[in-house]
Amino acid sequence: MTVFPRTDPARSSTRSFTRRLRQALRAAASAAPAAAPALAAYAAARLTGLLLLCAGAALTDEDPLHRLNGRWDSVWYQRIAQNGYGFEARLPDGGVHPDLAFFPLLPALERLLAAASPLGVADAGLLAAWVSSLGAAWGIYAVGAHVAGHRTGVLLAALWGTLPTGFVQWMAYTESLFTALTAWSLHAALTGRWQAAGLLAAVAGLCRPTAAALIAALGAAGAAHLVAKARGGTPVGTLLRQNRRLLTGMLLAPLGWLTYLAYVGVRENSPFGYFHVQAAWGNHIDGGAALAAFTRDLLTGPWPSPLAGAGVCAALGLVGRLLWVCVRQRLPLALITYACAVVILSLVGAAYFGSRPRLMTPAFPLLLPLAAPMARWPARRRAAAVGAAALVSGVYGAVALLGNGPP
Repeated sequence: MTVFPRTDPARSSTRSFTRRLRQALRAAASAAPAAAPALAAYAAARLTGLLLLCAGAALTDEDPLHRLNGRWDSVWYQRIAQNGYGFEARLPDGGVHPDLAFFPLLPALERLLAAASPLGVADAGLLAAWVSSLGAAWGIYAVGAHVAGHRTGVLLAALWGTLPTGFVQWMAYTESLFTALTAWSLHAALTGRWQAAGLLAAVAGLCRPTAAALIAALGAAGAAHLVAKARGGTPVGTLLRQNRRLLTGMLLAPLGWLTYLAYVGVRENSPFGYFHVQAAWGNHIDGGAALAAFTRDLLTGPWPSPLAGAGVCAALGLVGRLLWVCVRQRLPLALITYACAVVILSLVGAAYFGSRPRLMTPAFPLLLPLAAPMARWPARRRAAAVGAAALVSGVYGAVALLGNGPP
């Protein structure tokens, strides 16, 4: 009689996961030296901004760290980390701002870091943002290097750090955390690791509502892959069997985002509860009507409002031009879809206009049409351009943070 060895499926699955994790860590360790110039360039850009903020704060007798982790949305995240959900701000006009508008991943990290270290939740949020920003720069480099080579990847990460809204990357906000998860998810999809892409997208879905753009990007890229295979004459059954990992990734991607929307729906006793919460904050989808009205009022207002209106139009034109170049250069569909979706989601809502440039910060593929030609420049010219951009970004960030700053 033949005796077959008994195997424990759970133990086998755990071993498989552990083996894959070890392989991923070894791959990351081997790739670290190549990414080092990108991380150094990014860190230099953001340190320039931090030093300029500290200099400005010293002149105005302000606390620079408080400007990074003690105002606006940071306070909401910290309150959730300390007390959970349930707080509502009552406005003088009778309106209500519920904290359910804020997704739970950053508060959870703040609470975990505060419990495991001497840090308070405010400093824990700042640490999470700074570490996440390096992870984001690494992921952005990986995407750029995969699409257009090492030098482009380095420049892509550096340019992301020199955005006018780059200062928010080192605030206790979700931009850096979300961008890190998104960049690595997109890189996983570009390199055919669909299950990892879906899992990272699911985690990103617990970070901020913009994860809908990442879900759409993975869905579009996955569907295009399946359609291309089907056109090649592959039977449907064979097609599904051969692409199990891709389908698993596509199914995983929306789980985090949908889970939080379902949670808010239960709390609000409505399947559309999260959208009601956003409406309470004055944010609803209006197709860009609020943006058009804001721009029109600037252009027709007293001087110097028309100058500001022209600046808004120029910025929107630049974003549109970069999107068009991404399409014309036939960047991977996942990157084009993601960048377009982030821009659209940032512009079609009725929220306060001042937050919209910040909301577009994660749309790093828009910088590829700039990074790719810069990669052909002489080294000194590249360094001078990035350095100048870092100085301009740092000055703008210091002025913004020491003034009204981002909402």
